Order: sequence, then C-alpha cells, then structure tokens
Amino acid sequence: MDIRQATIDDLLGMQNANLLNLPENYTFKYYLYHALTWPELSYVAVDPAGRVVGYILAKMEEEPSDEPSGHVTSISVLRPYRRLGLANKLMKQSQEAMVAHYNAAHITLNVRKSNRAAISLYRDSLGFEVTDVNKAYYADGEDSYGMKLVFKKADA
Repeated sequence: MDIRQATIDDLLGMQNANLLNLPENYTFKYYLYHALTWPELSYVAVDPAGRVVGYILAKMEEEPSDEPSGHVTSISVLRPYRRLGLANKLMKQSQEAMVAHYNAAHITLNVRKSNRAAISLYRDSLGFEVTDVNKAYYADGEDSYGMKLVFKKADA
C-alpha cells in the first residue's frame, strides 16, 4: 500500500470509499473544495493497481483564531484493508502537514460514540482526548465525541 497526498484525480475514489463505509456522505463539490483550499492536508492509501482503498479528508478551521486548528472532516479505509495501520498512517501524514504548512497547534475531530475501533485508534494509538459530547450530532441522532490532539512544539 502506498500513502500519498490526494490529487483531484483521487476525489471520486475517496467519495466511493466514503459511500461504501460511512453513513455521513458528502457531495463531490465538498471534496473538491477541500482539495483546492487545503491541498496539502488530504491523503489517500492506494493499492498496487492505484485504486483508492482509504483516505483522510482534512482542513484547517476557517474561523480566525490565535491558534491555528486542523480538523479531520472524514477518514475511511475499505473493509478488506483494515487492521493494516492505514488509518493511523493517514492521520499522521495529515497531522504532520498541518503543522508544517499551517503551524497548527492542535487537531480536532468528531467520532460516533458507538465507533469503538475509531475511538481506540484516536485515543490509544494517536493520543487524542475526548473534549466534549455533541448530542444528536449525526443525522440519525447518534451523539459524537469531540476529540482533540494538541501538537507538541519542537524544542527551539
């Protein structure tokens, strides 16, 4: 598996992975907006044939703030490719890009309260902390955990 920065040519594959795996779906225009506005932050995992098997769609928060904040809009890996560390690698690539390109102080995301595998990845493997519970965050009424990871500043 290869992990690389997403391109415009990957957007349909990213949307397809989203439609196959997640109940929260986005229009193609939304993927395009991310790719054009924050091209450094979204990544794909591709198989040897070049097919997108996982992705992370990420952005910087658009509200002005003293501390730049990244946000994971969506991340997904196709079922046959799970448990290979791809989601972890996608997250780390995007996080590194947020710091390098935008000097991000932290990253946030939302995750379904019922998604134990994702919560374990974010909390146990990547070091995120739950910061709040968003009641009925998802269209089906499920709550989300708001999670945050503060980036460690490099020693000067």
